[in-house]
Amino acid sequence: MMKSVWKKPELLAPAGDWEKLKMAVLYGADAVYLAGTSFGMRSFAGNFTDEELPAAVAFAHDHGVRVHCTVNTMPRNDEALALPAHLERLKNAGVDALIVADLGAFALAGRYAPGVDRHISTQASVSNFESARAWYDLGASRVILARELSLEEIRTIRERTPAELELEAFVHGAMCVSYSGRCLLSNYMTGRDANRGECAQPCRYQYALVEEKRPGEYFPVFEDGKGTYILNSRDMCMIGHLGDLMEAGLDSLKIEGRAKSAYYAAVVTGAYRHVMDDVFAGREPDPVWLEEVERVSHRHYSTGFYYGQPGQYTENARYIRSWQVVALVEDCAADGTATLSLRNKFSAGEELEIVGPDLRPFRFTAPVMEDEEGFPLREPRKPGMRFRMRLPRPVPPMSLLRIARELSPGA
Repeated sequence: MMKSVWKKPELLAPAGDWEKLKMAVLYGADAVYLAGTSFGMRSFAGNFTDEELPAAVAFAHDHGVRVHCTVNTMPRNDEALALPAHLERLKNAGVDALIVADLGAFALAGRYAPGVDRHISTQASVSNFESARAWYDLGASRVILARELSLEEIRTIRERTPAELELEAFVHGAMCVSYSGRCLLSNYMTGRDANRGECAQPCRYQYALVEEKRPGEYFPVFEDGKGTYILNSRDMCMIGHLGDLMEAGLDSLKIEGRAKSAYYAAVVTGAYRHVMDDVFAGREPDPVWLEEVERVSHRHYSTGFYYGQPGQYTENARYIRSWQVVALVEDCAADGTATLSLRNKFSAGEELEIVGPDLRPFRFTAPVMEDEEGFPLREPRKPGMRFRMRLPRPVPPMSLLRIARELSPGA
């Protein structure tokens, strides 16, 4: 593989709460995106209080990582009145960029958070170069492109917009059945507004027909013998195509998942970090990193719209869960003796894998452990309990022990 002559993109990872932030930062993100407790499109993620946010920004900056804060809901009048104070708090906390979708919020961000970059959210559905240029003319430094664009369309946008305007695109994670996430289904069915951060994901529900005069009788809806798929969408995974994304001129590659687990943030960020570095340097990626994305909870993968219409998926929308985190390494001595905290129970003699910050995953058989008093321990059971284990070699703090364990529904 020839060495790349492309610009190396930023790797942008989700940071839904403190633990996810630490994982994203330590596992290789160049930047993270997060939210305060309001105005973000993932209101059910942990998010950061006004008191926590400055410390979160400081932690990221201490590790050379930029912080982008989402303010990308579509606010109503009463919410718009509260925006100026919120924007001033974000500026004072030291965030590097604000992600906005609403034009009014964009204008307020320029007024109340001067000096902070303004990025246009994918919620704004930027899907052509004229829209991108218009946002740039208004003062945006970056547009986050609609997820429905092909690589060819992205190339055209890159060619026809100022070089100073940065282009960001999603490369991994959930895909919304609605156009760039503009959906009313959740609000209609549950009262939770998807455009204000409260999506209940009713597109993932399993539906049946009920006839008015026969209540309680449910009739299945079939497109064929397997079911109906009109609302079904696969997850996006572009880890095997990063060269194409770089060649298209993208400045930032974004991983979806602020509402997903800390394990997801760690493993997916680490995998993309290593593959991106290899591709950019002209090396063949180590297959182990390409396989890592299969070890997190996910729906069946596709390449989204990058190579054309992804087509209708006719199996199911269930998550594939075949690995489970059992413990987190808190610290580790030079001889491999580690202090860990339990996440899920396991036993001595079981085969485990360990993955960590800049650590190639490896397997080992769990030995007999010790509790905090030094007594032998074959099976730690209490979630959160601390114990000691001798690992085959030293590993960094925040490394994760996992086990192959089928957790998919219906399995």
